[in-house]
Amino acid sequence: MRAEDRRELVLEAATIVFGERGYVGATTDAVAKAAGVSQPYVVRMFGTKEALFLAVLERALDRLLDAFEIVLDEGGDIDEVRNRLGVAYGELLSDRGLLLCLMHAFVLGSDPAIGPAARRGFLRVYALLRERAGLSIDEAREFLGQGMLLNTLIGLRMAAEDAPEAAELVDSVAPTKADLVRRLARS
Repeated sequence: MRAEDRRELVLEAATIVFGERGYVGATTDAVAKAAGVSQPYVVRMFGTKEALFLAVLERALDRLLDAFEIVLDEGGDIDEVRNRLGVAYGELLSDRGLLLCLMHAFVLGSDPAIGPAARRGFLRVYALLRERAGLSIDEAREFLGQGMLLNTLIGLRMAAEDAPEAAELVDSVAPTKADLVRRLARS
């Protein structure tokens, strides 16, 4: 296997591990086991758990922004673009680890290394929505808020709750993705 393929394999495994356990709860050993490589190999490749998490964060942001760029390259009026951006984001929901890693990064705002990287990444997404997609401040805020709420529901596995309020919330936030959100709650 080529070095770049092994790196991608480790990053995929790290995305799952960090997504499920968070930055504090994850270990390079758990990432190595998930990737099927040795822990010293992971450390040689990335140096530290922090550097590995930052690489996972960058990869997640790049995947998100790439998905949005594809939509924007297709053009269309602002309503079509906004809807297709939402669909593109919805398609990323199936990569539970990716979205949860972003959330973990966002709550680490006070961390001296992760906080600045997370803020820069979040602002990259906001700038793309404002400048490239042409969303107003309010539209960009609403889009980001909807995405964060979806992430929260997935992270909480809210769709697994039997409470009628949980079903109502999931259905209202993600009417076209409610089945996917429910499936992700069980995984």
